[in-house]
This record gives sequence, C-alpha cells and structure tokens, in this order.
Amino acid sequence: MLPHPEPADADPAEPLDDHDAAAAVESAPAVVAVPVRKRPKPGERRVQILQTLANMLEQPGADRITTAALAARLDVSEAALYRHFASKAQMFEGLIEFIEQSVFTLINQIHERETVARVQAQKMLTVLLQFAEKNPGMARVMVGDALVFENERLLARMNQFFDRFESQLRQSLRGGADAAGSATPTVDANAQASVLKAFAVGRLQLFARSGFKRSPTEHLDAALRMLAS
Repeated sequence: MLPHPEPADADPAEPLDDHDAAAAVESAPAVVAVPVRKRPKPGERRVQILQTLANMLEQPGADRITTAALAARLDVSEAALYRHFASKAQMFEGLIEFIEQSVFTLINQIHERETVARVQAQKMLTVLLQFAEKNPGMARVMVGDALVFENERLLARMNQFFDRFESQLRQSLRGGADAAGSATPTVDANAQASVLKAFAVGRLQLFARSGFKRSPTEHLDAALRMLAS
C-alpha cells in the first residue's frame, strides 16, 4: 500500500478560499519513483511496484500495461512481481486503495473543520480534482481508462468510490438544504450531489483523455460558485 496521507494544514476560517483545500491535497503524497535497491526492505518492493505502475500510466500510449513491461521497468522478473501481488488486478486494487484512503481522509478533515454545507461541497470537489491533477496516473484509474482491459471488479470498485463520494456530498448538502428551510431537502440534496459528481467525473475524463493537458482545476473557483451555491 502506498503511504497514507498526512493531516492537512487547512484553515477553515476562510470558507470561500480553497487554499486550505490545496494545502490538504499538497499534504497527500504524490506517486514519486523510489530508487530501486538491490535488497529492498520488507514491503518496500511492493510500494515500488505500485509507484512504477502509476508512473507508467502517465506515459503517452499507455493503453494497456503488461506485467512483462512493468517487470522490465523495475529490472526484475515477472515471477518477482507475483511474489508481492497474486495478479495484475491486485496491483490495480492497490492503486485504488491508495486513491480511496487519500481522498476520503481529506474529505473527513473537511467535515471536521468546516461547518458550512456549501463550502464543504466546494472543498470536497476541490480536493478530489487536485488529487487527480497531482497524480495523473491515478486519474486514468479513476475514470476507468486504465481498467478497460482489466478485471471488471476493478471498474465496479471505482464506481463504488464515486458513489461514496456522491453520498458524502448528499450528506453535506442535505444539511444545507435543511438550514435554508427547503421543503424538500433530500430531493434538493440528491439532485445537486448528482450534478456535482457528474461535473467532477467530466473534469477527470477531460484531464485524462487530453493527455493531461487540460487541468481539472481550470476555472474551478468560478465553476464551484455556480454549481455549489
């Protein structure tokens, strides 16, 4: 498993300023190559494999990464890979687990530090998109492009990730609708959460399919003011 994100240094006193969200994402570890050791410490080789896989996903033309190519990049045998992972699908599950833990740790911090529902939703969208921007290879996993030829359970798990993200949005937005005196707070929150999730997924897809040229955070402040108001 890749390193767990450290607590963020966010400042909730400025609800419309997403610098705290940016700082939170900055505290999440990027996927950076670790020098290969002749005798890796216990668990270190597993991390190297995942980091290398994520880095390979950032390269042009990385439609399908084979275990042979991954082993060659690490300068080990394919058998060495399978000493740490039972299958390539398990390697992708390791990346998905890193995405889940990183993003939802940051979202939990937002819930703890921010009391305004609208601002919670804005910051949740911000940390999701900034995490993907910081980890382009992970963005391809998140939108499913890297999983097309892999085990279908991987796509199902990534779909569950976005369902959970939408649920977190609904939780925040329903509280805001209640506070605003809405006659149908659940309906309002469900509709807005669905729109926000679709916006986030669309931004991630554009980022991944543009070869990482279109930033997912482009004009984000203005967009969030319109969507999460």
